[in-house]
Formats: sequence, C-alpha cells, structure tokens
Amino acid sequence: MIQGVMLVLNDLLAGLKRVCGAFPDKRGGGPATYSMADIGLSAFAPFFMQSESFLSYQRQLEEGHGASNRQTLFGMARIPTDNHIRSMLDPVHPRHLQPCFDDAVAALRKNGGMKAFHRLGGRTLIALDGVEYFCSYTINCPHCLTRKRNNGKVESYHTMLSASIVAPGHAMVVPLMPEFIAPRDGADKQDCERNAAKRWLAMHASRVADLRPIYLGDALFACQPLAQAVVRTGADFIFVCKPDGHKTLYDFIDGAKLDESKVTQRHPGNKRLTYHYRWIEDVPIRDGKDALNVNWIAVTITDAKGKTTYDGAFVTSLPIGKDNVAELVACARARWKIENETFNVLKNHGYHLEHNFGHGKQHLAMMFAAMNLLAFALHTVCDCLEELWQKARAAKGARKRFFEHIRTLTAYLVFPSWAALWNTLIAGKPPPDLKKMVAA
Repeated sequence: MIQGVMLVLNDLLAGLKRVCGAFPDKRGGGPATYSMADIGLSAFAPFFMQSESFLSYQRQLEEGHGASNRQTLFGMARIPTDNHIRSMLDPVHPRHLQPCFDDAVAALRKNGGMKAFHRLGGRTLIALDGVEYFCSYTINCPHCLTRKRNNGKVESYHTMLSASIVAPGHAMVVPLMPEFIAPRDGADKQDCERNAAKRWLAMHASRVADLRPIYLGDALFACQPLAQAVVRTGADFIFVCKPDGHKTLYDFIDGAKLDESKVTQRHPGNKRLTYHYRWIEDVPIRDGKDALNVNWIAVTITDAKGKTTYDGAFVTSLPIGKDNVAELVACARARWKIENETFNVLKNHGYHLEHNFGHGKQHLAMMFAAMNLLAFALHTVCDCLEELWQKARAAKGARKRFFEHIRTLTAYLVFPSWAALWNTLIAGKPPPDLKKMVAA
C-alpha cells in the first residue's frame, strides 16, 4: 500500500505543464505529433531527475512494458526525440518560465515554508550575483558574450544574473528567475552584471514585494545607481563595501567617531569567537552633491588566540544599532550562500550547470539554464514541504546517493506516482503490486 501523497510537487508540475503548453509554437498551430507541453516537460524532466539519460530509459521502458515514468510521473503523452526538443525550444525565450518560479515561491508561502527564511523581523534576503554557465571557442549564438584570451583566440560565453532567497543558519536556498546577460540591441558595450541587476529589479521587484526583500550583493553592486534602484522599489539593501572602490566613503569615516560593540560567542566544538562591530550612519556612497547617504557597518572576528578569522564591511539602507547589528552582519554575510549553496551545488552536485546540454542559435542555452535553476527550486520546495521526499532523502543520505537511487529505479521500474517512488526509497524495496498499480 502506498503511504502519503505529493500534493505540492504534483501541483507545481501541473503548473509547469500548463506553462509549457503555452510556449510559442513555430509550427503555426496546426496538427502536431508532439505538443509543446510534452516538448517542454521532456526538456525539464532530465534536470529534475538529474539524469541526462532519463528520456532514453523511458523509451526503453515503453518498448518493454508499454508504459513509462514520463506519463505516470510527469504527465507527458509522448516523448519527442532529443533533436526535436532542441529545435522546438530554441525560439522560446526562458522568460516564459517565470510563472513556474512564482509558483515555487507561492507554494512555500502558502504552506509555511518561507517562515524559516525570515530574518530581521519578517524580511526576506535575496542575494544577487552573476554566474557563467557556458564557454567555447567553437560554439556560439547571437546571445553569446565574447572575450579575447591571452592566446589570441576569441571565446564565446554565456552568463546570467542569478537571484536566490537565502538566510543565515538555513542550509537551503530558493533560486528565482534569473536575468540573462547578453548583447543588447543598439548597445556599444557588452552587457554586464550591474545592468542585468537593474533589469532584474525592474522586471521582478514587484513580484517579490510582498516578501519585504532585502537585497544582498558583493562590492560590484555597492554603487549609487543600484542602491537607488533598490530603494525605488521600496526594498532595502546590504552590499559589500571595500576601501579601494569607495574612496570618498572611507575618507569620510576616517577619523570619525564610530559606534562600537563587542560580543564573544561560543560555537560548536567549544570554539570561542569575538565579534567587534563598528558602524556609522549617513555617509556618502560617492563624491558629489547628489551622493546617496548610506549606513556603513564593519565586523572583525577573532579567535581565542586573537587571530583575525574574518574582516569585512558593508553599506546598507537599514538603520543600525546595538540591538540589530549582529543580525545585520549575519544577514550580510549570507550573501555567500548564492555562491556556496547555489552556484557550487549547480556546478558540482548533480545539476552540471556548465555542461552544454544544447546550445542552439537563439535561446536554447538560456532556456536549459533556466530549467536547471527551476529544477533546483522545485527540489528545495520538496526539501522544505514534502514529507515523503524528506523521508526518502533521509533514508538515502547525501543528495548524490539520493539521485543515484532515483536514476536507477526509474530506469528499470515504472511507478504509478511520486509517492510510490519515494516509498520505495524509504522501504528499500518496491511495493509487491507495483505492476498492477501502474496498469490500473
């Protein structure tokens, strides 16, 4: 007997099917062997299952069993060929996936999953950073950026401005819809992270306004245009601040009286660390009469022997005081989670972000990158909300082993539902009446 249901995941995949079904169809709307829904889901499924061969295995299952997990788990009617998938998705801009990212956040909010991410009195931290996901000397498309290497060769590459919900002390992150950094029509210079961040805010800030966001970013973002862009949306920011990039600000605070606070804390392993906070409010972020005033905060962390283990500074639009300085700094340092818990996981823990799944001549590389991020977002939702998923993850341990088991099981067995798959992982064996359940 199958225990439990997967309502959240089923709803999210149903939403994805509707979104894919509405993708622009270059065939012109006539009779077609494969629907856009099947084409989109066929592209997404390997990312979700972390199995590049998932579709191939399902074709083999259909030949031997007359059924496969493409239908029972993902609701596909038919599986197109890999070439047909790439050809049909190449003209589709990844922005069409936006509703699916919105659905993931909505599911967390509706089911209480966002509460664990709240900090600073119910605010939500959104870290912004750029990441490269493709480079080649021989493969390119109109959306590639270019750079000349030391060997004289010109390299084409893709990069994007990624956004992730993060929180200090929380092991998970929630990827949001990215903004792709690509050549812009009529622009003399190549696109960059700062411009992409402005576009992201213009397009997405209203979508996340109810989360009461605080945007985090490295020193590249700590400039007046971006700070003003954030404030205009009604949100706040905490950006890394460095002396070499903010001469006016550091000249202003040089010799100024700073507010200070010291706290010593014990950490696991009886490790004692001392946090020395310094801050000052209403300092200019740059030179000029129109300079935006910001609040500056710094922290130096030393161990029991007095050795400095961390020294950093930030600018923020938030007020600073003894009552919130420690949490402000903890939130500021959570910016690293977009690199460690997002980019590192995407590149090195099963998602293979930098792999060329198909480049195309229009939007294909960007579409596959967005689908990879969406798969990660749905995995996070399941980690936070789906009890059966959580039990299956616990039963198999590390993420890598968890997906290894999924790949193996779905290559040889057809499961009537996600619940049947997770119960098999939990119990270590499939239900005895699995074939009858699939036939039913």
